Amino acid sequence: MKLYTKTGDKGQTGLIGGTRVPKNDIRIEAYGTVDELNSFIGMLTTYPIADEELLFLRTIQHNLFTVGSYLATDTTKVSLQQASILRKDSIEQIEQEIDRIDAMLPTLNSFVLPGGSRTGALSHVCRTIARRAERRLFDVNEFHLIDNEILVYFNRLSDYFFALSRAFTLKDGGEEIYWKKHD
Repeated sequence: MKLYTKTGDKGQTGLIGGTRVPKNDIRIEAYGTVDELNSFIGMLTTYPIADEELLFLRTIQHNLFTVGSYLATDTTKVSLQQASILRKDSIEQIEQEIDRIDAMLPTLNSFVLPGGSRTGALSHVCRTIARRAERRLFDVNEFHLIDNEILVYFNRLSDYFFALSRAFTLKDGGEEIYWKKHD
């Protein structure tokens, strides 16, 4: 089987179920943004990080593939496969991880600017892409209802990357950069 199919050469792509849609369809934009986030998480995992963080980031990557599959399925033509359904405990897991990380961090009294360390800055990139993915999901939800678990999961995902960015910055010996208001 060849890597290229030539079926998208005229600006159309296929959803699971056979429906053809434009490559700039809101569903394609949504799962493309989810894929972009997954790629940046993959880059983050190449940095020296603790096994605990690595394992949880891999869990997130698997969840993002699940969400991509969910978004790529035309449920008017076919039923969702089990592999395309986000596990019910995914939100609880990410909330527990946010709480675990946040408990180790100093109290925050100001807005934090992205930076401080390489892993901290890259975690902020993941946070902003997660926020964009969330916005795209709400765009899709206006036309094709999305499981609320996915919408909530993405809201928590950006919070997770914020907490992770702070933790990585401190573990890496960096300093958080606080926003200073202009007088």
